[in-house]
Amino acid sequence: MINILLKNRYLIQQQLGKRGGRETFLAQDQITQQLVVIKFLKFGLDFEWEHLKLFEREAQTLQNISHPAIAQYLDYFEIDLPNCQGFALVQSYIQAQSLTEQIQQGRNFSESEVKQIAAKILEILIYLHNRKPPIIHRDIKPSNILLTKSFENNIGEIYLIDFGSVQNVVAREGGTITIVGTYGYMPPEQFGDRCVPASDLYSLGATLIYLITGIQPADLPQQEGKIQFETGVNLSIELTAWLRKMTEPSLDKRFNSAQLALQELNNPSKKYQNNIVISQPIDSQINLYKTQEKIEITVPPAGFNPGLIGLTTFAIAWNSFIAFWTYNAVFIAPFPINIIFGLFSLPFWTAGLGMVGGILFTLFGKKKLIINQQRIAFIYQLFQFKYQNPKPSPTAGIIKIQRHNYLHLQNSDSESTKFSPTLQIWVGKNKYQLDSLSEPELDWLAQELSDWLNLPIVRD
Repeated sequence: MINILLKNRYLIQQQLGKRGGRETFLAQDQITQQLVVIKFLKFGLDFEWEHLKLFEREAQTLQNISHPAIAQYLDYFEIDLPNCQGFALVQSYIQAQSLTEQIQQGRNFSESEVKQIAAKILEILIYLHNRKPPIIHRDIKPSNILLTKSFENNIGEIYLIDFGSVQNVVAREGGTITIVGTYGYMPPEQFGDRCVPASDLYSLGATLIYLITGIQPADLPQQEGKIQFETGVNLSIELTAWLRKMTEPSLDKRFNSAQLALQELNNPSKKYQNNIVISQPIDSQINLYKTQEKIEITVPPAGFNPGLIGLTTFAIAWNSFIAFWTYNAVFIAPFPINIIFGLFSLPFWTAGLGMVGGILFTLFGKKKLIINQQRIAFIYQLFQFKYQNPKPSPTAGIIKIQRHNYLHLQNSDSESTKFSPTLQIWVGKNKYQLDSLSEPELDWLAQELSDWLNLPIVRD
């Protein structure tokens, strides 16, 4: 195709890309002498009529819109060459690199730059979504966003390209929706038969997460369908919360318009300023299971630590001495004194066996906090033995989630007192407590419980 003149006007210079039956070329308009981009849809073995439908829709959409950040429609015609039959769409050429290319070349984007990119794309989406009928891009991703060179504190000019997946209400009413888009950037509803303006917001949020992490969203961990991107990045609380809402799997929890998303980006509400989004620490072994009906937190055994050596040595010495004492008291002392001495040893046996139980629980015991719609229970489990403390209480009676930080206090007599960090759930006078965990783990669990119970966290 190189050096071929199309329509006696467009001289092909080089190929820019190829995907399926589509090819993109850079050409020169021999009349205006301007560079243009020509997209070809070729008839071939892999041609499907649905491809032509989308291609024609892209041409029609571009012909009916005009925005400085969208490549301008110039021409559309049929190609009938000996080695090439199909259709061609001509657009203005934008001299800029895609965000994908810039990331691959090692560029890192600051939070300020990410927010500037977000604002510029949202302004484009406001224009598209406010059309009658609304225009939904359906394939927003880093490779479809072009960015010119920055200067001073300005990110540069942003362009949204490739409307080959575009959808509008009129097109949707004409038949079924073709599932198009890119995995990792598509919201859940786009895999089915639903696509709304908020679908583009999800794709934009996933794109921004890629800019921040340098990792494709599909390769990041997910929890309940939510992209877990916070670990290892240094973002403000406000932008983190905003991105979480942009990429909410549920439509009813996501921003419902680009206008609202832009407003919240520029002027974060107080609830975002106070809403710290925390993920499970990467080295945490706690197991969290959460549905609409139940939340279950399982804390695994603490395992061996050097402090157990001294405790185990003391427990062996203690129990050995009590065994020696009990034997002599019961079998050597005369009756009825032996009975008195035997009963006297019982509290010491309780203490000794308690030490053994504590050692075994540290090595092998699990703790479970289970809350469902009916009750809350805290279960200690060692092998097949289970006990609950305190007793289960009705969930409806939960009044407070309290988070105590680590404290080291010293009184006027220079006596030092240390308080370990804890997480407490209060049901009346009963307290269900998680402790012996790191502060990041307790912060994460406090947030999860707060979200599930719809209660604020009281912090000390």
